[in-house]
Amino acid sequence: MTLAEAAEILVRIGADFHRRGWALGTSGNFSAVLSRDPLRLAVTASSIDKGSMHPAEILEIDAAGRDLNGSAGRPSAETLLHIAVVHATGAGAVLHTHSVWSTVLSDYYFQQHGFFIEGYEMLKGLQDVETHEHREWIPVLENTQDIPALARQVRALLSEHPRAHAFLIRRHGLYTWGRDLKTAIRHIEILEFLLESVGRRQMMGGNSSRG
Repeated sequence: MTLAEAAEILVRIGADFHRRGWALGTSGNFSAVLSRDPLRLAVTASSIDKGSMHPAEILEIDAAGRDLNGSAGRPSAETLLHIAVVHATGAGAVLHTHSVWSTVLSDYYFQQHGFFIEGYEMLKGLQDVETHEHREWIPVLENTQDIPALARQVRALLSEHPRAHAFLIRRHGLYTWGRDLKTAIRHIEILEFLLESVGRRQMMGGNSSRG
């Protein structure tokens, strides 16, 4: 995938996620792997409105998170988290949203370090999941402005939970990924549905998902 090709898709999904309330204002950030050796990623620039992005706001960065093309913008502050996920999982794309439900549940389940989602048919939309009886652990990490430290936590978390499809950052939102952009986009749709389902069930007095 070229930078131009990735930029076209990331701009389109930014508008879609904004419309759905998953990446309002400047929240969220997205990336796609352009090459593995050397590692190159297309990533959204920092502090841009995801509902009105344009291709020039998608930057090419190296394995250290440095902008390679001298662009006017700067890479997302959370670029190192994307790189950590790519290294840990071999993902081809990483997407981060700031929906209401991901934010609320990340706070609600923080003391338990995460929660399970099980029994929902939509779980079969996750890569390599073949039955609704699957039990998906959604870890929750504490938020911090020390992004290098958080990136190290992400690597440790994914080493401990190699089959995870996502994690939450407390009061901050959802990170998920996939072998390519198409898979990562599907994971966002599946997980946002599941998170809202869990949250609404909690509000109705359903059984707790506490792990």
